[in-house]
Amino acid sequence: MAVVEIETAGAVRTVRLNRPEKRNALNGEMLKLLSDAFAVSPPPSERVTVIRANGPVFCAGLDLATHDDIQTDPIEGTLRAIETYPQPVVAVVQGDAIAGGNELALHCDLVVAGANARFGMSLAQIGLSPSWFLIKKLLEVAGPVMTRKILLLGDPMPAQIFFDLGIISHVAHPEDLEEAAQGVIDRLAANAPLSLKAMKAVIVREMAFRDPIAHADVDALVLAANRSADAREGMAARLAKRPAQFTGK
Repeated sequence: MAVVEIETAGAVRTVRLNRPEKRNALNGEMLKLLSDAFAVSPPPSERVTVIRANGPVFCAGLDLATHDDIQTDPIEGTLRAIETYPQPVVAVVQGDAIAGGNELALHCDLVVAGANARFGMSLAQIGLSPSWFLIKKLLEVAGPVMTRKILLLGDPMPAQIFFDLGIISHVAHPEDLEEAAQGVIDRLAANAPLSLKAMKAVIVREMAFRDPIAHADVDALVLAANRSADAREGMAARLAKRPAQFTGK
């Protein structure tokens, strides 16, 4: 069984996470398949790519059980490939999008979410820190105040709040999610493809203004947090479904 399924119907290509028994938590194989899916140039017949997920959860983030085998670079590379893909990319979020799942959705051009979905970055609750690249995306879409709230508290928020704040583009009643998503997809597929390609390229280029900022010292802080005893304790506690006991070491 493929952990990432890809199918094309007319002008629409669908990339589907298929690890529902693990809440579609991302492991190395999934990240590789996702990267490969966005490393190819789309044929002229394709106009829109859609990211979906099987099961009740969109994506619970990186798989903590295999976290030590996943480096920061692979997930960043995957998200960058999605963000810079020439076509519009739409995320259809039917359930929770947490941590890496939150970033996966937000690196798409448009997000159509069910009102029962939740978004968030729970890494502070397990002793980890997102990288410069991942926090940059939150600042772009959420602004500094909401980015602080999302990161420092770590609590998931309802899709409606993300919509009201302009972090995601569409929210729909769960029973209407497919109809709402299809409406967005159809609209994109009907628009002029060269216009969409040009517009997306301009947006991606203009939003890259933070990339040249020196941040080696910040990277060192992130690495120290992610390699700390607290991080090991936090991940173990989350897997065991018990409260974490952090010591600041």
